[in-house]
Parts: sequence; structure tokens; C-alpha cells
Amino acid sequence: MVNKSISEINDRIKDGSVSVVTAEEMVGIVAELGAEGAAKEVDIVTTGTFGAMCSSGVFLNFGHSEPPIKMQKIWLNDVEAYTGVAAVDAYIGATQVSETLGMEYGGAHVIEDLIRGNAIDVHAISPGTDCYPRKILDTTIDINDLNQAIMLNPRNAYQKYNAATNSTSQKLYTYMGSLMPNFGNVTYSGAGVLSPLSNDPEYRTIGTGTRIFLGGAQGYIVGQGTQHSSKSGFGTLMVQGDLKEMDTEFIRASTFTGYGVSLYVGMGIPIPVLDEKVALATAVSDADIITKVIDYGIPSRDRPVVRQVTYEELRSGSIDIKGREVVTSSLSSFKRSRQIAGLLKDWIAHGEFFLSQPAEKLPSDTVSRPMKQTRGTPMVKDIMSKNVITIHKNASVYEAAKKVMDASFNHLPVVTENNTLVGIVTAWDISKAVAQNTFDLVENIMTKKVITAMDSEQVTIAARRLEQHRVSAMPVVDEQNHVIGIITSDDISMLFARRN
Repeated sequence: MVNKSISEINDRIKDGSVSVVTAEEMVGIVAELGAEGAAKEVDIVTTGTFGAMCSSGVFLNFGHSEPPIKMQKIWLNDVEAYTGVAAVDAYIGATQVSETLGMEYGGAHVIEDLIRGNAIDVHAISPGTDCYPRKILDTTIDINDLNQAIMLNPRNAYQKYNAATNSTSQKLYTYMGSLMPNFGNVTYSGAGVLSPLSNDPEYRTIGTGTRIFLGGAQGYIVGQGTQHSSKSGFGTLMVQGDLKEMDTEFIRASTFTGYGVSLYVGMGIPIPVLDEKVALATAVSDADIITKVIDYGIPSRDRPVVRQVTYEELRSGSIDIKGREVVTSSLSSFKRSRQIAGLLKDWIAHGEFFLSQPAEKLPSDTVSRPMKQTRGTPMVKDIMSKNVITIHKNASVYEAAKKVMDASFNHLPVVTENNTLVGIVTAWDISKAVAQNTFDLVENIMTKKVITAMDSEQVTIAARRLEQHRVSAMPVVDEQNHVIGIITSDDISMLFARRN
């Protein structure tokens, strides 16, 4: 029976006798020596992860200006930060985007620029008070001008992540990267065998106050992260560290096309091998970590599961979906994760990093609940026009023009004999054909790639699709692609006008 304490292990770090390995190395050690033998041989297992962690940001204290100002709003390089904490304190969130550049630049870029020592333009406004009379402030600062720059990330280092794919016929842009149509690819995130929480799933050594590697500096775990769902294997951490000590090698801004800005954060957690049970937990391999491939083509919180998969399969470069090999790609950097685990190992081996005793264990039985919604969500079927006027693909342009005039509709879904949708023709298409003296078949002037909706979809999803594709109407179809209605931007506008 092996029984060690953090104090004993710290003494070994001091005298240089500590035995420390990475989580990747620990797999082979436990396989060779068994859990008890590994627990005797190894004192600390280091982990590492480097990936996009949107729920990140930094508290900044600017010091008082002359005359003083109570900042009501503040922008750093045209990115708004939150000021509702104190007169000259602000929190800049990683995902906040620039007022002028949009998704090209955001809070994550400001954070990276600060670490690099770059100059930051500051603009603040205030209504003015007797004790804070100043109303406008414009200045330029760098990280050395700040009293404090404290990274405080509400949700980092997910224990594991769901993988993502896309069943639809259109490319999707998500926080899981670009998803190609018709199950064209699978994206995933997380460090697998090196993942900190996967190596201590019962939180026996990871808790409030645990000292960690954060962004190239030493930081601490504040407590459980937001959406901490440990019972289902999706634990998260809230962490903090001094931005002034961090390195852009381990903190990087990024932009996900069509989605927005995020921050890549490097984190490593040392796991003291207190006994055989901890040793066994740190021997977890990519083959042991199972996650789900989720279909992001379904615009719902409860997206369908395509299949279960191991990290070993994901990291192989392709997986089987419905009998077809689909390429996989990681949004995390395993190379950088390995580097972090190795660097943390070196710090400990050279007496530059000591373990801390957690002040409190993290909960291991929590479940993240969905949002409580007190107002019903309108569905497409609630507002669509059911008496939709269609036209056969072999009809003439003249017939289409007459239907548009008689029905006062600007859009005619084009169908086959059995009401299967094959296209759409608009009043503009017809007007253009008439102006060009073209009176042939409808199928020759129709748009064949039709944007559609399902009657079971939420109106907000349909509205988003109209906006994305810059169309003003969508045929509503059933699972057999039969036309059962039509929804227009006017229908949606009238709905929200009534609700307001």
C-alpha cells in the first residue's frame, strides 16, 4: 500500500529527489509496473492542454487619471470592456469584438497585444460626478502602465469535448471550426491522454488553490468552472494568473471564420501520485477516453449523436461514419500540450515549481442544466403560410406571371408532379424573363438551390437562415421534401412586432 502526502513530495522537490513524468509517459509505466509499482516509482504526473477557451478574460486596473474619472464605458483598441466593477477597473472578455473591425480583432487580440508589450489605445467616457468630474479620457498604455492585469478565466480546460460534424448540404461555421457538408469532416478538441481533468476524474488532487501552469506562468485554480458538469465527464475549471508574467507562446488570439474571436490558452496541472488509485487514474490513454460525435447541422441544444468515438480514433486522422471514412482534425495543439507537460515537468525537477494543497475539493457530482425559459418559443409551423401557391417546373413563364399577379405572392416554389420541391421562382425572375422576351419553361429561370425550413424548427433559426443567405422567403418542406408551406421575412417581422 502506497500513501504519500503533498508535503512529502514537496520535500523531494526541494532536495532534488522527486520523480516526475508526463501523463503520456505514465501510461507505459503503469502498464509495466502496475498501479502499486508506479505509485512507488513516480511522485508527480504532469498534464497539459492548449486549445481555444472562449470563456477567458483579464481584470485590468488603470490607476486614477487627473482629474479622476469613473469610467462608465471603456474601449481598448476599439474593443469594449466591462466597467461595472469600479471607477478604473475593467474586465476585457476574450470574445468581445472590435466596434470597427468586427471578428477580425477582439478581446483576445487585446490580451495578446498586452502580453507582447504593444501599445493599447484607451478611450473611456463618463457622465461625470462631483468626485469623478472627468467625462472623457483618451490615452495610450502598455502592460507595464497597469497596476494589475489579472487573467481570470471562468471556464477553461474541459475534461473532454464533443466532436462535431455536419449532416446538411451546406458548410457551417461554428466554434468547432468550419464543418463541411454531408459529413465532410469531423473536428474535435482537447488533449486526450494529456488532458488535466481526464487524469484526475474524481478530483482527488485538483481543487481550489491548486497551483498550475497557466499561459507560461504559475497560476491557480479558483474553483469549479462555469457549466461544470463533472457527473457527465465534462468538468471545467475557473483559473487565475498574472498576465504580466505570461508568454504569447502559450496565450494566442484566434478568429474562427463566421463565428468570432477566441483565446487559445495553455494550461498544465501537476498531479501528485498519492497512492495506487491516483497512479491508475493517470494511466488513462486516448483509447480510454470516449466522447460523442454531434451533428451540428441540427440547430438545437439537443443535437443528435452520430456515434461514440475514442480520442485514439479521432487522433488517427479519420473515423467511420455510416460506412464512410471521414477525415478528422483537431482544434487543439497536441504538440503544444506535450510541450506544456514537458515544461512543467522540468520546472518541478529543477525545484522551480512546488505543489499546493487544495483548500477545497471540486464537486464530482454536478450536472449542468439548460436555461430556464419562461416564454414559449414560436415554431415555423405557427406562423408559416399553409396555403402556399406552387407551380410545376414544366409550366411557362406566362403561367408563373399570372399566378404571381392573382395570388399577390412574390415567391413560387417549383415542384414536380408529386409536390417535391425542385426550385423557386420569384417575381423578379419573372420580370427579368419578360423584359428579355423569354417565355419558355419555369425550370429554365428558377433557382435550383433552394433554402428551406422545416415546420418543427424555431422561428429564430429560420430567421437566422434567411439573414445568412440574404433571401426573403423559404419554402417549408417535410422529410420527403414535399412543400407544405412558406415562411417570409414579413411573417417573422410581424411576429416580433406583436411580441414587442
